[in-house]
Amino acid sequence: MKTLIELGEEAKKASRYLALASTTEKNHTLKMMSLAILDNVDEILSANQKDLAAAKENNIPETLLDRLILNANRLQEMADGLIQIADLPDPIGVVDGMFKNEAGLTIGKQSVPLGVIGIIYESRPNVTTDAGALCFKSGNAVILRGGKEAIHSNTALVNILQETLNATGFPIACLQLIEDTSRETAREMMRLNRYLDVLIPRGGARLIQTVLETATVPVIETGTGNCHIYIDKDAQLKMATDIIVNAKCSRPSVCNAAETLVIHKDVAAEFLPFIEQALADYHVELRADEKAYQLLKKAIPATKEDWETEFLDFILAIKVVDSLEEAIDHINQYSTGHSEAIVTDNYFSGQRFHREIDSSTVYVNASTRFTDGFEFGFGAEIGISTQKLHARGPMGLAELTSSKYIVFGEGQIR
Repeated sequence: MKTLIELGEEAKKASRYLALASTTEKNHTLKMMSLAILDNVDEILSANQKDLAAAKENNIPETLLDRLILNANRLQEMADGLIQIADLPDPIGVVDGMFKNEAGLTIGKQSVPLGVIGIIYESRPNVTTDAGALCFKSGNAVILRGGKEAIHSNTALVNILQETLNATGFPIACLQLIEDTSRETAREMMRLNRYLDVLIPRGGARLIQTVLETATVPVIETGTGNCHIYIDKDAQLKMATDIIVNAKCSRPSVCNAAETLVIHKDVAAEFLPFIEQALADYHVELRADEKAYQLLKKAIPATKEDWETEFLDFILAIKVVDSLEEAIDHINQYSTGHSEAIVTDNYFSGQRFHREIDSSTVYVNASTRFTDGFEFGFGAEIGISTQKLHARGPMGLAELTSSKYIVFGEGQIR
């Protein structure tokens, strides 16, 4: 097993090679990776079964177990994602205009890779292929550190991707996996300044907070999603109910699932019984403030902690507000800056919600579940940034680049 220093040294060398690779070479390799995934389905699923068996022994909740599961359909989606990334425009080498300064120098701003990207993530094996492909297409070497829950799945996937890299003439160090899943190794990775140019954590609040507090490598904060849906007094009942059910129940364990429902007092009495009935089919536990509690048949009183919590489960907090202004204030206070939505037929309310909500992605009349690199047309995503520097929202190829100025002169001196 290689040390982190060895992985870092090899990644640094590979990043220099990869930064010079042509679009054609990268796209060909990504398409070969896609075929390799489909050619090795049995091997990947066998490895995944080992992870699932261990997870069940450790009593991982069903909603979190869903993140870990691989099957033929999910592997097909992973393979399709590689093709889609290959078909996207190459972000490297793009020059953002050219201009001349007073000295007659011609100056342009050119996109370049970040270099070596480190990614720490938890029990989602699809991150292995998504992150690996996005980093590769954008000219970055990547060091992956997945969770112990998915170590067999991740190892199988990385071995297959590395075999493809080797077969197409790329260093296998373009994509590497840290096989030691201990916390000590993770903390060592967070301080690998000499080799990592940026570190991206993907996972729950505890992981992200640990990285933010520990890392000396520059960090892009991603993932935690305390997402809200606000039902305005001018909302349509059917639309509001459909959006809430989708945002809460389609996949509650992901970061773009809704965690809190905020509803205007003028429609609460009419809407909440319908919403409660629709959510009952999914056995969603409702945690309601005092006003909502009186309008629901089955609910428990909400606490302040409930407004702050990313449940990642079939649990929904509910708050009744007197105005759009109060809804915006509540959401901005408790949001993690991920995704928020308003359901309304009032154009001006929608516009105000767009302007005043301080999150990476803000919806009018749509589910928060669309905050996803694949849905946004990025092929996949490296994560969803909830910070404001460098990148915000779903991060695709463009967000994995930096820039440098290229300057042309004719002998000018200053």
